[in-house]
Amino acid sequence: MLDPHFRAMLDAAAAVEMPPLDALPVEMIRMGYVAQRAGLDAGAPKDLAVRDLEIPGPGGPIRARHYAPKDAPAVTGGLVYFHGGGFVVGDLETHDDFMRRLCAVSGVRVLAIDYRLAPEHPFPAAHDDALAATRWAFDHAAEIGLDPARIAVGGCSAGGNLAACMALELRDDPVRKLAFQLLLYPATAMEMDTESRRDLATGYVLTAEIMAWFSKHFAASGHPQGRRAEPAHVEDLSGLAPAFIATAGFDPLQDEGRDYAIRLNAAGVPARHRHYETFVHDFYIMASVCPAVIPAIEETGAALKAGLG
Repeated sequence: MLDPHFRAMLDAAAAVEMPPLDALPVEMIRMGYVAQRAGLDAGAPKDLAVRDLEIPGPGGPIRARHYAPKDAPAVTGGLVYFHGGGFVVGDLETHDDFMRRLCAVSGVRVLAIDYRLAPEHPFPAAHDDALAATRWAFDHAAEIGLDPARIAVGGCSAGGNLAACMALELRDDPVRKLAFQLLLYPATAMEMDTESRRDLATGYVLTAEIMAWFSKHFAASGHPQGRRAEPAHVEDLSGLAPAFIATAGFDPLQDEGRDYAIRLNAAGVPARHRHYETFVHDFYIMASVCPAVIPAIEETGAALKAGLG
């Protein structure tokens, strides 16, 4: 059964008539996403050391936000994190409260990345930025308090795609060895025929219409390098960093997240799959909507802490 807190949220949203996505400017949808997310979480820790910085990127400076736990030692493990939003919406602010919570409960430093968004910057801009930022975190680990032997990548939804892809792209890097992957309801392919994508196509936060709108703007499908954004289609997954993969019971992406965990384990990569059966897509940034999200964040933070030793 869907958690009643999420049911109430979805019922309230359904009562508001909205025009088709294609009838609205992208910038308006981004502003709406920011405004909506601002009301979905509150009470995140404020006693962290938080600062914004810029990382050199292939398309210019990449904005980032660095979180350090309260009373953290000089060096900790670190997480390079990519926000969700279908590669079209989302920024450092929409996921700030979740980053604070995750940093506090895991005890590791977090570097959140504000990669370029489509349609102004279609594929592979986000993946290029993610790769540049992850490499930078390794190369400048001493400057930001990270142990280069304990660096993870992570992300939610589209950000989970970026994290999984970074693990693949850095697999053969002789110097930058990822220690862990934190994949939260990741999209593992641009298009995929799964039971959950069919059965949960409408009514549960992430819909088939929204995914098609994201895909159209991101423009990875049909791109000569498009497979670079689709870890589900990589034949050999051996040699990757261990993973924690979270899925939600009312999320069309649940099957591909589960299947990716199965394939990682089959390839000899330790992958723990945690299924939150009563939750919806994007639940990690909805702690104020549903009290049960807080224990889920604590469990995820504990998995990250354990994964980074």
